[in-house]
Amino acid sequence: MLDIYAGPKALQRINNEGFAPALFDTILGASGGPKWFVLAGLDRVIIPEFFANTAHKLDVVGSSAGAFRAACMAQNDPKAAINRLAHYYANTVYNDKPSPFDITQSVYTIMEQLMGQSGVAEILNNERVKAHFIVARAKGLTRFEHKALQIPGLLMSAGMNAVSRKSLKHYYDRVVFSTDSIAIDCPYGLPSEYLSLTRQNLIQALTASGSIPAIMEGIKHISDAPQGMYRDGGIIDYHFDLSFPHQQSSDSLTLYPHFYPKPITGWFDKSLKKRKPHAKNYDNVVMLVPSAEFVAKLPYGKIPDRTDFKTMDAPTRIAYWTRVLVETDRLGEEFLSMANDENVTSYIKPFVF
Repeated sequence: MLDIYAGPKALQRINNEGFAPALFDTILGASGGPKWFVLAGLDRVIIPEFFANTAHKLDVVGSSAGAFRAACMAQNDPKAAINRLAHYYANTVYNDKPSPFDITQSVYTIMEQLMGQSGVAEILNNERVKAHFIVARAKGLTRFEHKALQIPGLLMSAGMNAVSRKSLKHYYDRVVFSTDSIAIDCPYGLPSEYLSLTRQNLIQALTASGSIPAIMEGIKHISDAPQGMYRDGGIIDYHFDLSFPHQQSSDSLTLYPHFYPKPITGWFDKSLKKRKPHAKNYDNVVMLVPSAEFVAKLPYGKIPDRTDFKTMDAPTRIAYWTRVLVETDRLGEEFLSMANDENVTSYIKPFVF
């Protein structure tokens, strides 16, 4: 049901020390909209059970839906927070032609429901689990809301990205909103600006991290941040091609629950089959991926995605997504079983990109 992939450094450490929670100090969460539902069962056990008996600091880094999950993991009861996010996200219903304003307001509401009474304070005051939300600050035409300007800006930045990913710095700034210090090394020379999460800006930054261009409105002028238009962090960091200088030790590992075995670098790289992440950025990464066999047995034989809003009526979609959220508990159970197996390395595969 669950495939585990690991880079060479990660595999060596696991060979020597077992699949120990103490090895990991970073957790990644990728963009991908409702694709994350297939990871809900893993999210329900990673902090509450796998890391239950550890005390070291954990950096949880996410963009878009991955940032939403990071916000759950950094609350006092991460399982309850994941369940709130899953419930309200899955049960969202729009009219036939929702506007960007409608969708943005809906996401704001989901974020507020995710936080409950005290989630914002819990994230800000969590001494162990530190949340980091990646956001893209738009420049040029992409900073405008009107589609007559925004769409040409998106097409221009996509075209230049196809020539060189380094060109994204002319169109977007990577902004990382955090509850603690973190460092990011980017092989494309795209700089990172680090800002503090506060009570005033946390929901704004979280919503901005998932503000899909042309689908949602961008978030203007986030509190305690430079003026600008903030959009989906996946534009720059979709599935990640980054490294994180680890704070625990240079040998620390990154745990990455992901819906695909082949991560895609940025949002505009989805159609660029030859563009692959740098292998060195995955040397110390362990990726947990639902197997093809598991996915094939889900309703409709696929992972949920945003097109389900258009191809299914609301009752059908909600029933399908709800079923997936139940089925994924088996992945969480299998992960804990594999992690405790003294022969765990026999299950681990090398990355396939």
